[in-house]
Amino acid sequence: MVKIEEFVKTYESKTTKNISELTEVLTNLDLQDDEFEFTDKEGNEKTVKQKVIVVNDEKYRVPISVIQQLKVMIEDNPAIKKFKVKKTGEGKDNTRYTVIPIL
Repeated sequence: MVKIEEFVKTYESKTTKNISELTEVLTNLDLQDDEFEFTDKEGNEKTVKQKVIVVNDEKYRVPISVIQQLKVMIEDNPAIKKFKVKKTGEGKDNTRYTVIPIL
């Protein structure tokens, strides 16, 4: 058993990061299904499904728009093995992702 004051000193919240936080991503990483639950402003329980990759034991969310862009790029050039993602904007409706191949 541990005291609260001791536990909180080393506690780190488990959150899913965003793929744009990585400097580069390999195309051969496993894409996994993930989900989490939260309570919205009205008190309703919601479940969110998402795609993630795991890098160094950390989950990184992969937005569908990134998957769509990468699909087009790999169809055009199957030799792409690395890419990075640039994120612009804030909020659900204003965030945009740009996939940049690394040659």
